[in-house]
Amino acid sequence: MTPARDIKAWLLVAALIAALAAALMPPLGLRQEVYDVVAVVDITGSMNSRDMGDVARPFSRLAAARDGLERLAGLLPCRSRLGLGVFTERRALLLFEPVPVCANFDAITGAIRQLDWRMAWEGDSYIAKGLYSAIDLGASLDADLLFFTDGHEAPPLSGGRVPEFEGKPGAIKGLIVGVGGDAKSPIPKFDDSGREIGAYGPHDVAQDNRHGLPPAGVEAAAGWHPRNAPFGATAASGDEHLSSLREPHLRALAEATGLGYLRLGSDRALLDAAHRTLRKRNLVEPTEIGVYPAAGALLLLAVLYGLWPLVAAGRSLRSEPR
Repeated sequence: MTPARDIKAWLLVAALIAALAAALMPPLGLRQEVYDVVAVVDITGSMNSRDMGDVARPFSRLAAARDGLERLAGLLPCRSRLGLGVFTERRALLLFEPVPVCANFDAITGAIRQLDWRMAWEGDSYIAKGLYSAIDLGASLDADLLFFTDGHEAPPLSGGRVPEFEGKPGAIKGLIVGVGGDAKSPIPKFDDSGREIGAYGPHDVAQDNRHGLPPAGVEAAAGWHPRNAPFGATAASGDEHLSSLREPHLRALAEATGLGYLRLGSDRALLDAAHRTLRKRNLVEPTEIGVYPAAGALLLLAVLYGLWPLVAAGRSLRSEPR
């Protein structure tokens, strides 16, 4: 047998061995860290304020929350599970339970893109109570929580008193994701048909919350009467018709509930914060690795029956007398 035939025979034997290995090799159990998380997005009116992006082309907080969540879904490990909910008034409503991200990616991102303020069933925005409701929702699903909000309480907290968190701080892991700018921005106003008709003015929203007990020191207010005017007789004034990211309020809520806090920014910052904060579930997934010896067998056959004849033909042409 000539040396060339020897090489071809060895290539054929090697290809056969690689093909047999591809057919008989059992799956290999590979460990992967994955997450189970439900994302709840604030869809109240202040999330329509356009103070995200650059000055030339600003977009709404709700659009920024949608974009950030959609990009995060694409960065999560493939076997992670993601659920989706919305918040308005004082309650978080689940849209769908956590499902595997990769197997349901189109459905998940499609649902995220459809999040809209028109889905809200009430106009109020009790942020603290909504967060507590979202925590209960996450606990019922044994999932961690991502809560996207600007922190704008509407109406304002009565006397500045934050409702007490009655759960166990840190019972579930998660992040409050703050969305919005530092400067006060107008809140778009819409008619009954959903058409934008301007912005809310001072008399369109509650500038104060006069439910419950009056704050300390209110006795000095003009026109105060313990029965007829317990908050004073002066009409409330303020700038609650303008909105900004209420970051100190959200940080205080994060501390009270044992959650982390992150201001929405880059995709990498959100992913890194999720890695630091969310619980990791170790998943051993059977992974087919026969593709690697199969690829080797194909490469050997390509050399044997494709490249080798071409090289041989080239040598024959060079050896012919001219």
